[in-house]
Amino acid sequence: MQQLLDDVIEIAKLAGKKILEIYNTNDFDIQIKDDDSPLTRADLAAHHCIVDFLEQKYPEIPCLSEESTGITFAERKDWNECFIIDPLDGTKEFIARNGEFTVNIALQKNGRSVLGVIYVPVADIVYYAADGIGAFKQEQNDKATSIRVRKLQTRDNRNHFTVVASRRNGLDKVETLCQNFSSYDLTSSGSSLKMCMVAEGSADLYPRLALTSEWDTAAAQAIVEQSGGRIVQLDFSEMTYNQKENILNPYFLVLGDPEVDWQQELVIPSVESL
Repeated sequence: MQQLLDDVIEIAKLAGKKILEIYNTNDFDIQIKDDDSPLTRADLAAHHCIVDFLEQKYPEIPCLSEESTGITFAERKDWNECFIIDPLDGTKEFIARNGEFTVNIALQKNGRSVLGVIYVPVADIVYYAADGIGAFKQEQNDKATSIRVRKLQTRDNRNHFTVVASRRNGLDKVETLCQNFSSYDLTSSGSSLKMCMVAEGSADLYPRLALTSEWDTAAAQAIVEQSGGRIVQLDFSEMTYNQKENILNPYFLVLGDPEVDWQQELVIPSVESL
């Protein structure tokens, strides 16, 4: 597993380099996909970089990328393991030039994410994790450090929650979810960085009450779990991967401190009301 993890880190960084080459030009070649999401030259360059490498190095493990085409559920339902790839997570952040975009690569086995790498090209930061290895963060060329979710803090003798939310989706819904909290701060960020914030202990909770796909969360799932946290559906059941025809995720929660009774603390609305 360590060699595979090292290889995935290597190709995530190489894809990030290709993304930055385009980021530093004025030629993004922005297109709009069928789901109304944007697609740029950088998405495709990173996709081909990653998939070509993994298919050559690990031909026995199929690849499912956001930019893959023609892969049906009839084909992939028999994949006991596969790489799940978002070659450029946060394309809108890329276009906005705010630096909050990532390269996400995961390995799922039997529905569970067992390895994840998230690379932040602009900051040259990589988060990575795998079963039996743990969760780590490496900044630039510094030594990698182990990351853990943090113990919930107190403020004025009350539990204080730091909540991170999407900059572009559902802040009002998040505030409803947190209405039982006696003290909390609400911040926002782009791409999978929000999940990394919980994993590294700079946030306690990330509720996602808008649509995402499996490649948006698979890498972070491994990182959050190996750091001691959880990513769960609103009914607190586990998230799974490559187990259904529709690759859209249910709404979900990224939970920090495992000693917190999150089901007691949160106001979980019905999905219909969202």
